[in-house]
Amino acid sequence: MLNSLYRNYFKRVIDFTLALIAIILLSPILVLVALLVRVKLGSPVLFKQNRPGLNEKLFTMYKFRTMSDQRDRNGDLLPDQQRITTFGRLLRSTSLDELPELFNILKGDMSIVGPRPLLIRYLPYYTEEERLRHSVRPGLTGLSQVNGRNVLEWDTRLKLDVNYANEMSFKEDINIMLLTIKKVIWRSDIVVGDQHVLKNLDEERVVVSTYEDK
Repeated sequence: MLNSLYRNYFKRVIDFTLALIAIILLSPILVLVALLVRVKLGSPVLFKQNRPGLNEKLFTMYKFRTMSDQRDRNGDLLPDQQRITTFGRLLRSTSLDELPELFNILKGDMSIVGPRPLLIRYLPYYTEEERLRHSVRPGLTGLSQVNGRNVLEWDTRLKLDVNYANEMSFKEDINIMLLTIKKVIWRSDIVVGDQHVLKNLDEERVVVSTYEDK
């Protein structure tokens, strides 16, 4: 009963309130990072990408830009690993690139805690059970983020997302937020190198993810 009330009513109120407070308190950092991105990487300052959210409805997710627009002789963008800069790696390793997602939370696209919104191209790979991860709003952080993040196997990551969607509670959200703060401070489980592979144990599905899969 209590978990149902939290899920259906209180969680959104808490998300909106905490996101608004965070935006106000972190506004100097948001402005500073935006200016640095503009100087070092140019415009646009924000990276925008459509991601599947609640009930697989697409929304535009915001992040600070971390890659340049370097192109080859034919005018095509270079591979991600060649376009990410030292400054971009710093933003990713400190999770500062994620701060604009606070506005997604304010709008109701996302929650503070929930399954991370993965790329649209992953949707065909989900089993019926794994699609339950979209029965809740995607989060700035989540259960899989505090248990390994992108270093997890595909099946393990999605299983944790489904477990969270099924067992969401105020106590669990508080625990995940505290663990997230710890991981951000220690910069653990953050992938900013070459492409990595999310795969399940029986290797029936293999998905190659890029820098933008965070």
